[in-house]
Amino acid sequence: MTPVAASMTGRWLGAAAAVALLGGGRPGGGPAAGGRPAAPTRTLTVFAAASLADACAQLGDSLERRTPGLAVTFNFAGSQQLVLQIRQGAAADVFASADRRWMAALEDSGLVEGTPQIFAHNRLLVIAPTASAVTRLADLARPGTKLVLATDAVPVGRYARQVLRHLAGMPGFDADFAERALANVVSNEENVKAVVAKVQLGEADAGIVYVSDVTPAVAPRLRRLEVPAAANVVADYPVAVLRRARDPEDARAFVALLLSPTGQAVLRANGLAGAAGD
Repeated sequence: MTPVAASMTGRWLGAAAAVALLGGGRPGGGPAAGGRPAAPTRTLTVFAAASLADACAQLGDSLERRTPGLAVTFNFAGSQQLVLQIRQGAAADVFASADRRWMAALEDSGLVEGTPQIFAHNRLLVIAPTASAVTRLADLARPGTKLVLATDAVPVGRYARQVLRHLAGMPGFDADFAERALANVVSNEENVKAVVAKVQLGEADAGIVYVSDVTPAVAPRLRRLEVPAAANVVADYPVAVLRRARDPEDARAFVALLLSPTGQAVLRANGLAGAAGD
């Protein structure tokens, strides 16, 4: 992407188009007689990676509008936290992960119904407060730089460490770049939104997040440092209905919505790439 202002304008226009495509604001629970929202009679519970919060909330609204009596609730957190909760018996109908690793962990536990499907992709980006001394990627390894990442168990934290290793030895980067950058980590967070928050508040000089996390709400306070394509990582997002789903029919409908042209448009409007990588 090019300058922040231009890219964020595209995001705002894309989000507006997605809302129009979905049918406007949230009335809740679908229409009832007289145009009033129908009272929910059942609840669909979706556990989704924190980086999906905005897109999934919009799609949940859409599914409620088209499904009278349905309330869609979300639990957004790091994928590793969601898997732990599901394994411990938390009630969930759908799981949308930010990587294949944690979906595979649920499959190995016998908790996934059918075959998970990839519905989106993401890439990584370095962010810094606008007043930060970090103005180029090489600054991440400079002594005294305060870098915040997600913990290695979180998909974005694992991807971030891969990016640092990929940069090491590339033109403009020393062979020990990754080692020196990791020595500057002052905090390991449990999800990507926490990384964004710390950088936005100036509690760190830089952080590594997903491209989709630089939303219009936070963009004015952040500097974006693009990661070269040769060093970046493509994050695959799989989704599946869970074996213990209490509402499997609506769970399948939510997965179908994610994969539909409407769902893919909403994901793209929120900074993710669609299932086909567009």
